[in-house]
Amino acid sequence: MSSSYKNNYKKFLRQTYLAFAGIVIAVPFIIDASAGNMPHGFFGFNKIFADTVPPAKKTDSIKPVVPSRPKDTLIVPKTGDSAALKLPGDSTQQDTTIVTVDSLLLPKASKDSLDAVVTAKAEDSMVLMVQKKQFYLFGNANVKYKTIDLTAYEVSFDQQTGVMTAVHGKDTAGKYIGRPVMNDGGQSAESDTLEYNFTSSKALIFNTRSQYGEGYVHSEKTKRMADNTIFGFKNGYTTCNLDTPHFSFRAKKIKVIPDKLIVSGPANLEIQGIPTPLFIPFAIFPITQGQRSGILPPQFVTNAQKGLGLEQGGYYFGMGEHLDMTLRGDIYSYGSWALTASPTYRKRYKYSGGMTLSFANTRLGDPSVPQEFVNSRDFRVMWNHTMDSKARPGINFGASVNFGTSSYNQYNVYDYSTRVNNNIGSSISFSKTWQNKPYNLTVNLSDNQNLQTRDVSLTFPDANFSVQTIYPFQPKELVGTAKWYHKIGISYTNQFRNQAYFKDSSFGKKEMFDALQSGMQQNIPISFSIPVMKSFTFSPSVNFTEYWYTKKTERQWNPEKRNLGTGQKGALDTTYIPGFFAQHELSTSLSLATALYGMYDFGQGKIRKIRHVMRPSIGLTYRPDLTKGAYYDMVYNAQGDYQRASYFQGSVIGVPGEGSFGGMSFSLDNNLEMKVYSRKDTSGNHERKVKLLDGFGLNTNYNFVADSFKLSPFSLYARTNLFDKLNISASGTLDPYVTNEVSGVRKDRYVWQDGKLSLGRLTNASITMSTSFQSKDKKGGDEQRQKTLDSLQNVMDANALQAAQQRQLQMMRQNPGEYVDFDIPWRLDLSYSLSYTNRVIPDSGGVVKELRQYVSFNGDFSLTPKWKIGMNSGFDFTSMEIAYTNLYISRDLHCWQMSINLVPFGTYRQFSITINPKAGILRDLRLNRSRTFYSQ
Repeated sequence: MSSSYKNNYKKFLRQTYLAFAGIVIAVPFIIDASAGNMPHGFFGFNKIFADTVPPAKKTDSIKPVVPSRPKDTLIVPKTGDSAALKLPGDSTQQDTTIVTVDSLLLPKASKDSLDAVVTAKAEDSMVLMVQKKQFYLFGNANVKYKTIDLTAYEVSFDQQTGVMTAVHGKDTAGKYIGRPVMNDGGQSAESDTLEYNFTSSKALIFNTRSQYGEGYVHSEKTKRMADNTIFGFKNGYTTCNLDTPHFSFRAKKIKVIPDKLIVSGPANLEIQGIPTPLFIPFAIFPITQGQRSGILPPQFVTNAQKGLGLEQGGYYFGMGEHLDMTLRGDIYSYGSWALTASPTYRKRYKYSGGMTLSFANTRLGDPSVPQEFVNSRDFRVMWNHTMDSKARPGINFGASVNFGTSSYNQYNVYDYSTRVNNNIGSSISFSKTWQNKPYNLTVNLSDNQNLQTRDVSLTFPDANFSVQTIYPFQPKELVGTAKWYHKIGISYTNQFRNQAYFKDSSFGKKEMFDALQSGMQQNIPISFSIPVMKSFTFSPSVNFTEYWYTKKTERQWNPEKRNLGTGQKGALDTTYIPGFFAQHELSTSLSLATALYGMYDFGQGKIRKIRHVMRPSIGLTYRPDLTKGAYYDMVYNAQGDYQRASYFQGSVIGVPGEGSFGGMSFSLDNNLEMKVYSRKDTSGNHERKVKLLDGFGLNTNYNFVADSFKLSPFSLYARTNLFDKLNISASGTLDPYVTNEVSGVRKDRYVWQDGKLSLGRLTNASITMSTSFQSKDKKGGDEQRQKTLDSLQNVMDANALQAAQQRQLQMMRQNPGEYVDFDIPWRLDLSYSLSYTNRVIPDSGGVVKELRQYVSFNGDFSLTPKWKIGMNSGFDFTSMEIAYTNLYISRDLHCWQMSINLVPFGTYRQFSITINPKAGILRDLRLNRSRTFYSQ
């Protein structure tokens, strides 16, 4: 508004005191009494400016309130010192006149009145032009009408046209401030100038920037219709949130249908404001919320073995709140194809789950060259199901299934973590716990596959029923000191198992059912424990176990059978005898356990104290021989050498030990900790605890009544986490008896009897070490991010991911360069494993020693804040080969990202470069160039 308008308005206020009544008559702004407490200027009007309002009586004081007739008050300045209408609470107002209007005397609303309340406020001032029927708001003005919320530096309204205009302002430096921003039903538009017609509910907006979901639309001129449909002229669509975006699709005309989609005519891609040769005839950008069915566009790829192809194209079926399904397919020019169906289901507070069914047909090589041609038909089934714990208390059902042919990953999966993992497994479980009763039931189905050897282990069903420990001699209400027999506890477990070992090619065939083993084991332990001599715990127990079998297995040397491994005659022949067989085992034991503490004080040096805790346990056990008919003499070579073997060896429920056992068992566990001087410790001692060994020890037993081999092998173990960085775990077994150097047969003579300073022969040992190093997060969120990743990993380990999550995880593994964290400058993960076995193989008649070493490492580092290089790899010391390796380079382009992925050597080799927007709505808009190579 010009300064002349303000001066005229001041003159108008100074003319006469009676003019205040005219203002009240002309302006239909009825102010609520509570509005007088507002700190800023505020007015509301239920109707448009009225022309015929009877004059109200003026007064210099507040009239008494009549209870039966509510009053509406309007506060106006008494003097003309201010250029705007001020309300109570404004510090600039010094003298006011309160005008009271009887609401019952107001006339009916005029025809051009609005159908809702309009509220407005401004920080600087409000100016009313009575004769011209206009008002003006200055300084961070805000107007609200229905769902519209408008803020701007200056807002004006003309009653005659019904048009409200909002414009920006300038600060003392000439910078634009207070650009109009209109929010309507979750849609936001920022502009230079905005004109809104209250009568038609239409708006005209100039130089606007609107946000729809992840996308932004820049338009020189926008017309907003009454139904919120928007038409734009000279537009740009982008997902870059900068005022000057890095890229945009330029289109002359667009149409926006709120909460549905954005449609444009021919569009041209601009990068950094420079037009590119890329044109599209039309564009459709969905901005829907919630579930919608629709086409999933494929991406174009080039594969050296499969040819040109389209991948991950398909259709999404939204079937309601509880069910949906995704269909995706791949097709290649050389004849390979794949199809995946991924339904998901959910019911709130009940259950949720998803399934993935994949079928693939792979054709590699030239059919005219049979030795080089591959035609593989594969499948994979993945299913997960989770039941809400509150749905049915005491009952739980869950599933995590991952099953398929061993060659599926070989031809259809390319990410690092999946290809280096040779084992996949499945589990389906049902459990029930009886409320207020000690009963538990669990039924499982499990499967484990070795993709390298193609061995399958299938267990179904695996049922376990147990009764928790009950104390039959304990009274319901104990009076006085408990007696020793009150602590006698009895429990019961029953395990029923069916298991089969077979090759994956035999799935569903006769060979699989022939390999099926069944059995049941019942166990009834009776035990109690009491303290003796203050420092010891005395625990006697009796244990009865029963085994039920449905098959006997006998192995004997057959000189006529050909050995598949050597090709020579002579091998073990296996005979299966079906039937019902029962075995029993009874044992009694006494154990005595305690804990011993030792402290080594070094004074006030760097190392202050070392504490050693020992937990020895000694037990006496007697087990009579109840295994008559369970063992036989097995001849295992042409020389007639034999050893005792069980008819039920390898049974899924175990085998009772042969002969009587009357011996002693011994175990020793140790813990070692150290306290060192630390300046960071805020206590007066300045000490910090360091764990040297979390646990290390051994256990063995000695059979006094055995005829031979009385001493059992020593089991050793150790574990620690040094400096909270290096995780170390180790284990091993020592056999105290000597063996024949040729045949590997054990002799009943200790190794130290031959003059060797040793506890025995190391039969197996393993050690694993792992550590991780990482720089601090620039944003300070590395700890929280790691907790989130750990939580997600636990979920992924416990349950298979749903279809969309599985696809996202696969993309992350296949293209790690697209999912790097630029906030962490560098990261390194290292792990090392070493295993040693020294086995006696009866079939080969000798000792086989194996040593395996493997080291893996992965990490990344930032060359610059926007460039990152990473690698996943390892080295197999057994084969002296570099493991599957993946190198990647990433570049952060703000709203875009570039990644280069390289698999340089191995069976599967790949090179790809990808440039794609970060926004999810444009995830299928990717420029990709890839090459893949496969060699047997």
